[in-house]
Amino acid sequence: MLTLSQLEQYLSKAAWILKGPVDAADFKVYIFPLLFFKRISDVYDEEYNEALKESEGDHDYASATEMHRFIIPKGCHWNDVRMATTNVGSAIKGAFSQIEQANPQYLANIFGDAAWTNKEKLSDELLCRLIEHYSQYNLSNSNVEPDVLGRAYEYLIKMFADQTNKKAGEFYTPRSVVRLMGLIVNPQAGETIYDPACGTAGMLLECIEQVKQKGGDYRTLKLYGQEKNLTTSTIARMNMFLHGIEDFYIERGDTLREPKFFKYDKMQQFDIVIANPPFSLKNWGAEIWADDLYGRNIAGMPPNGNGDMAWVQHMIKSMDEKSGRVAVVLPHGALFRKHAEAKIRSILLENDLLEAVIGLGDNIFYGATLSACILVFRARKDMSRKGKVLFIDAADQVRKGRAQNTLEEEHINTVFGWYSDFRDVKNHVKVASIEDVRSNDYNLNIPLYVEKEVVDSLPTLEEAKEQLRIAAKEAREAEERFIQLLKEFAQ
Repeated sequence: MLTLSQLEQYLSKAAWILKGPVDAADFKVYIFPLLFFKRISDVYDEEYNEALKESEGDHDYASATEMHRFIIPKGCHWNDVRMATTNVGSAIKGAFSQIEQANPQYLANIFGDAAWTNKEKLSDELLCRLIEHYSQYNLSNSNVEPDVLGRAYEYLIKMFADQTNKKAGEFYTPRSVVRLMGLIVNPQAGETIYDPACGTAGMLLECIEQVKQKGGDYRTLKLYGQEKNLTTSTIARMNMFLHGIEDFYIERGDTLREPKFFKYDKMQQFDIVIANPPFSLKNWGAEIWADDLYGRNIAGMPPNGNGDMAWVQHMIKSMDEKSGRVAVVLPHGALFRKHAEAKIRSILLENDLLEAVIGLGDNIFYGATLSACILVFRARKDMSRKGKVLFIDAADQVRKGRAQNTLEEEHINTVFGWYSDFRDVKNHVKVASIEDVRSNDYNLNIPLYVEKEVVDSLPTLEEAKEQLRIAAKEAREAEERFIQLLKEFAQ
């Protein structure tokens, strides 16, 4: 059996082979489809040999469609492509196309639209090297457990996020944040879970992991996701298959303009709705929301240039009216911006849907150095929490890093403990009443509720240095925003 460490090194080397001709931001377009192709080819061989043994050498029986999870047409196996030495990109593209056509229910468009035949980027020599590298290991079920392969795949996703950083926020949420959100929504066996901005499906997979850890049958979960980006949506589907998950539905499309999941003639509702949608999306579809066909304007029309509250309302509309709970990551501005967003907040609060506001530390998310927050909504709060909102200031619950801050396991446990206890903690947690929030004009800015104890003491030299570094960073960010505003004004 291959170990996780072996797989991680194996996948890292595959990315290293592409360095130079291919930009780091595009590695995933090529690496993930080849990994999936190798996996399903090796599993096909494994199924074939098992059926051959069972039938005492009947090749027709072993080749039968019902003997295989996925059909691999003649001439489209990994070993067939491996034989090609010229026009290798065309061989790969042809195999992918025929496999997708042979498995329309599960694998339609799963290999994406990478430019395999672009020889300026992908020479025959380079593709041969990449294929030979992948060929050194057998990735069948007997040699690689789905959980281990899935974890190696997640490692690769994170590695690409580290390398591309600013672009990574489009498809990757730090797994520590995902874990905290999973603990909060507390998935149970048999429930339905939906991520309307699913990226590479990390949140859906975390919910599976939560059920596993509690000893529940994760196979009874029904998982749904929608993702606008083609490459990311295909990675999400491959991610599910490589983790051994089969009962899932991931659709490609613009969620705010064209949601994909319906039950009868209404939007489908789920036990859990969890997401990290794009922050402050400008072109989000305001033109169709004034008279939204799907009834998502439950609390008012979001502003034209900011989609944060559109995502919130879509998610609340998508949660089950009895069991539903929502956890969503948003920028802090969503807590206090005025006018249309203030009105939306007021209605959600007066309907007693908001349970908690959790402020996270800064520089945790790729491509967003500023801090973010998690909002938690429930269709029906516990009696002890009715008419109340929990405010958590977890800004100091991070480990500072040179390029990126991280939420460690100890921080996750601390914040989740505060959420679970639902009681005041000096400098960190405040249980506020709806009346308190109403008196602040429905402004949810955390410092309005969590008051910090002022300590009259001089900072140490190290603290002063850190404060200076933060001040310099904030000054740079302010300057960059100012320059951007000037550019926009000049246009």
